[in-house]
Amino acid sequence: MLDQDATSRFVEEIWDDSIVPTLCEYVRIPNKSPAFDPDWESHGHMQRAVELLQKWCATAPLGKLTYEIIKLPGRTPVLLCEVPSTGGNGTVLLYGHYDKQPEFTGWAAGLSPWEPVLRDGKLYGRGGADDGYALFGSLTAIAALEQQNIPHSRCIVLIEGCEESGSFDLPFYVEALRERIEIPDLVVCLDAECGNYDQLWTTTSLRGMLPGVLSVAVLSEGQHSGVAGGIVPSTFRIMRQLFERVENAATGELHPALYVDIPREVRGQLREVADVLENEVENRFPWLEGVQAAWSDPVELLINNSWRPSLATVGLSGAPEVHNAGNTLRPSTSAKLVFRLPPTLDAENAAREIKAELEREPPHGAHVTFETETAQTGWCAPAFSPWLEKSLHRGSMKFFNKPAMFMGMGGTIPFMKMLGDAYPGVQFMVTGVLGPNSNAHGPNEFLEIATGKKVTACVSQVLADHANRR
Repeated sequence: MLDQDATSRFVEEIWDDSIVPTLCEYVRIPNKSPAFDPDWESHGHMQRAVELLQKWCATAPLGKLTYEIIKLPGRTPVLLCEVPSTGGNGTVLLYGHYDKQPEFTGWAAGLSPWEPVLRDGKLYGRGGADDGYALFGSLTAIAALEQQNIPHSRCIVLIEGCEESGSFDLPFYVEALRERIEIPDLVVCLDAECGNYDQLWTTTSLRGMLPGVLSVAVLSEGQHSGVAGGIVPSTFRIMRQLFERVENAATGELHPALYVDIPREVRGQLREVADVLENEVENRFPWLEGVQAAWSDPVELLINNSWRPSLATVGLSGAPEVHNAGNTLRPSTSAKLVFRLPPTLDAENAAREIKAELEREPPHGAHVTFETETAQTGWCAPAFSPWLEKSLHRGSMKFFNKPAMFMGMGGTIPFMKMLGDAYPGVQFMVTGVLGPNSNAHGPNEFLEIATGKKVTACVSQVLADHANRR
């Protein structure tokens, strides 16, 4: 039986003495995902990051750990680790990624995306929580079992470098490594959210994603707005018209093709989550004074975030900064759109529907294109085996002193869908440290260190129970 105190002491020591210092080094590496750094290979940051992770593996307190950086031509490298079974049957695949989102703006005074800051039990900087800690947490969880001579099954740790770009490199590695990975019966993913920092949170579904660039052009070059105004239509006005085709500006309702029937059990599950989180459903965001959420009912907000589509305009091109804007009617406007899709919606079909809707019958004959990027279908966890559900609660009670919680997540982790399709019988533990205000893709991203330690200990519990399952 896993000893609570011994596990906590062991995990605490490894995190404080080894993991946090290494994560500080990791934060300093600007290894932005390929979608944000097309020249990632020549810049060398991705290689530096994966080599840092590999170097730490040499210090991991595991008796028979093997590890290797694997690099396919033109693909971001992956780190593959293997720890042989010490008594359990089957294979556990533990997953994470080391590529990062870009810097973003708005970091608070004294904070930076590429310079680690330890403050109030948090490690600030890009990538620590999303999710550079995954390798360290995974191997430490296994080591905690071996330190107590508790059996575990064969464990494979796979850390990729392309997740923030849609994991388009990963299928090539999964195919190349199929014989080495074999067939896992449990997947542990440490790249998810947590509703608070008070208990273990397990993700039951992930939304899909449809990113693309909408472009509107009417002229070959800009013109004086007084000379052209009233004759040449504004590309921004045309874009507003196009937006209305896929999103009602007044209600936020999206195109009908983006909705699915919501499973009956979801509402009950999210009502329990709302009861636990209460005002935290809204308060986890840094609202400006007087601004309100889209709905007043927290259950509806949670459903919106996990089972309904949403649209964010995440980038704009074709316009100068306000302080440098002349009285010029611009020739073109482009917007980067990200549609979040319900977990069970086919993303490829959605992409075709939205592209056709935006490009049909362009107003004033404008040149309109919607160039979609990698469309990603969401994921739903299969029903938890009784041993796993009990283990999640057992770990949460041991190390958080509160029961585990279950909810759908608004983000996307493409690998979960890939694994679910490839291995229909696999069980999933999808969890993480991305709680209130952690702000993974925005400014002031942080890793709540105490939560990282407790999640690591909970993974140890699940690995121990997996080896002992019937």
